[in-house]
Amino acid sequence: MVNAISNIAPTQATAQPTAVNKQTPPTASTAAPVDTVQISSAALAALKEAQETPAQTAKEAGAGDVQAQRLLAKEAAAKKA
Repeated sequence: MVNAISNIAPTQATAQPTAVNKQTPPTASTAAPVDTVQISSAALAALKEAQETPAQTAKEAGAGDVQAQRLLAKEAAAKKA
């Protein structure tokens, strides 16, 4: 059985003032820390190979680069599938 509650007075929400935290902006004297990274020559070579254009790969494959020839063969097989 459901009974309506009729003796509750309506309430009104009031906004409570809150404190505002003002932070000072960082000044030029508080510079961010700097990290130095050293990349190995093998990683640099891998990066250059990954950024190589298809024309560059074809040119290197024509000049006898085995890795470039393998990549071209792999791409050709992927196009057939």
